[in-house]
Amino acid sequence: MTDPAPDPAVPPALQDDKTLPTIIYALHIASVVTGGLTSVIGVIIAYISRKDAPAWLASHYEFQIRTFWLALLFSLIGAVLTVVGIGIVVLVAVGVWLVVRSVVGLSTLLKGQPYPTPKNWML
Repeated sequence: MTDPAPDPAVPPALQDDKTLPTIIYALHIASVVTGGLTSVIGVIIAYISRKDAPAWLASHYEFQIRTFWLALLFSLIGAVLTVVGIGIVVLVAVGVWLVVRSVVGLSTLLKGQPYPTPKNWML
């Protein structure tokens, strides 16, 4: 089976450029320490970059965008639940989930493969 023809609208240098998705994964991981600020930067980059990306990279951008929104949702739920005490556990779980999800995505990216299930909630 042959590789699909490259998209003529995307410059050849960007067809297989893994730099931006790698940076976005790193920003998501760093957001555990920065309180989410770097993740906001990462999702903005992902939204801007996904329209010009080949399909296999677009799957990573979609995964990264979805990771951001799900982490935000679960973090807000955890913040509300801190009043009851369980929120701290939820926030720690969200941090672990975010790091694991980003590492798995980064691993797939570095293998040069599209992310197989970018719309899943877990991995």
